[in-house]
Amino acid sequence: MNQTSSKIIFIDIDGTLLMENGVVPESAIQACRQARKNGHLLYLCTGRSKAEIYDYIWEIGFDGLIGAAGGYVESGGEMLYHKKVTPEDAKHLIDYFNANGVDFILESNTALHGSRHLQPHLERRIYGDLLNDPEAQERKRLSPHPYIATLTYGDEELYLDDVNKVCFLESSLPFQQIQEELQDRFTAIQCSIPIFGENSGELMMPGVHKAAAIADVLQHLNIPLEDSMAIGDGLNDLEMLEYVQVGIAMGNAREPLKAIADDITDSIEDDGLYNCFLKYGLI
Repeated sequence: MNQTSSKIIFIDIDGTLLMENGVVPESAIQACRQARKNGHLLYLCTGRSKAEIYDYIWEIGFDGLIGAAGGYVESGGEMLYHKKVTPEDAKHLIDYFNANGVDFILESNTALHGSRHLQPHLERRIYGDLLNDPEAQERKRLSPHPYIATLTYGDEELYLDDVNKVCFLESSLPFQQIQEELQDRFTAIQCSIPIFGENSGELMMPGVHKAAAIADVLQHLNIPLEDSMAIGDGLNDLEMLEYVQVGIAMGNAREPLKAIADDITDSIEDDGLYNCFLKYGLI
């Protein structure tokens, strides 16, 4: 399919641009760089906060960022806005999670703050039993996961005033129970990061999602909706794919996303982003 007009493409990170091991496929790097050379605008559109956009991701070349699943927006190096969780809501969530043994990450633009037992829990999920399994120890030594290095650990309460999103790991509490407890304060969706576990989740402020932020970016740039595209794989991409003119799900996407997508490309391991860009004439 040939496209003549310039497009703006919103690209999810985890499972779309980045594989589970934190590596960006070479084909995806080539596709992004060639698309920009061809005059298209590329925006990262992710659940990640700005602190998780590592240099090697930025170095691929992007025109802007929608982070924190719509809570933070920058365009051409200029911040458009940054929506933050109220300190009261953050305190309620932290107290609830600590009382119920749920490990969590408070995300802000400057840092990712891990709860007191998060690091050993996360390392168990990534590497295995580090205390008793030499193979797990070797995995950690040879392939340290980049996510671990981004986490900071402060005081136990972590009562912060600059939180824009929260993730929690799988625990003994069912996802639905957490969702019900926090529904008046947060929108909860299941997490798209496999290492966090099947019953893990993301918590955003109500009304904050990727599509709302995309609408703001299009208005800011004076770009019509019909020139917009998006590609993603997780449940926090639902609104985004429904909103843009052409919404594309990765081959490895969650089934509800595939069901509403305009098109489905190959999986991330099979050059899905590159093949999508090729099909739609971006490269």
